[in-house]
Formats: sequence, C-alpha cells, structure tokens
Amino acid sequence: MASVEKISIALPAEMVAEVREAVEAGEYASSSEVVRDALREWTQKRNLHQQGLKELRRVWKQAVKDETLGASPKEVLSRLEKKYRAMSK
Repeated sequence: MASVEKISIALPAEMVAEVREAVEAGEYASSSEVVRDALREWTQKRNLHQQGLKELRRVWKQAVKDETLGASPKEVLSRLEKKYRAMSK
C-alpha cells in the first residue's frame, strides 16, 4: 500500500451519519475506508468525464475541418416527420 497521510475533513452532519451507518452495518471497516472508496469512485467519474471531453473536442475539430455539406434543417425535419409518422402507425 502507498504511504498514508492523515488529513482532517469537515462533513455535514448528514454525511457523517451516512459514513457511520456504513461502518456500523459492516459495509466498511472504518470511516477512512468509506472516504477512500468514495474518492476512488469520484476519481473514476472524473477520469471518464475528462475522456469524454477529450473525445468531444476531437470530434468537434474533425467536424470543423469537414468541408462536405450537411443536410439542411428543412430536410432533417422532413425525414424526422416521416420517421415518426411511420412509427405512430
């Protein structure tokens, strides 16, 4: 295990109660374990968000460079109208 550094955090009473409930229920061995698990999930979520932004930027740059003409709004709406009319039958 990596070296451990002790820090102090302040949590609202509701969160403290949730942490204590999880430990008392045996879901975690300690409140530190609860916080570490929450931080691991937060890190994963943050990394996925960053990857999504990176992919969105890549697609945006590709779209900006694309010089082919797209469909007109009128054409798109017409196709959608036909599609949803067919679905409603």
